[in-house]
Amino acid sequence: MCIRDSFRKCPVEVGNEYEVDIIDTTPNGVGIARVKGFLILVGNTKLGDHKTVVITNTDSLSAEAEIVA
Repeated sequence: MCIRDSFRKCPVEVGNEYEVDIIDTTPNGVGIARVKGFLILVGNTKLGDHKTVVITNTDSLSAEAEIVA
């Protein structure tokens, strides 16, 4: 779990699954999604994908996720 700002907890937790839409990609092709405004980075996706992902890592600014097989 990460702390965002000094009073709000991140809206995602490591190990939990979320439904996300890939709304953009990074220059190196990693998909960008958001959960309650929080940045989620998902590999092996393309713009417009709708995926179920599991959170693998978080920090104060973003989370990394993998597609649920």
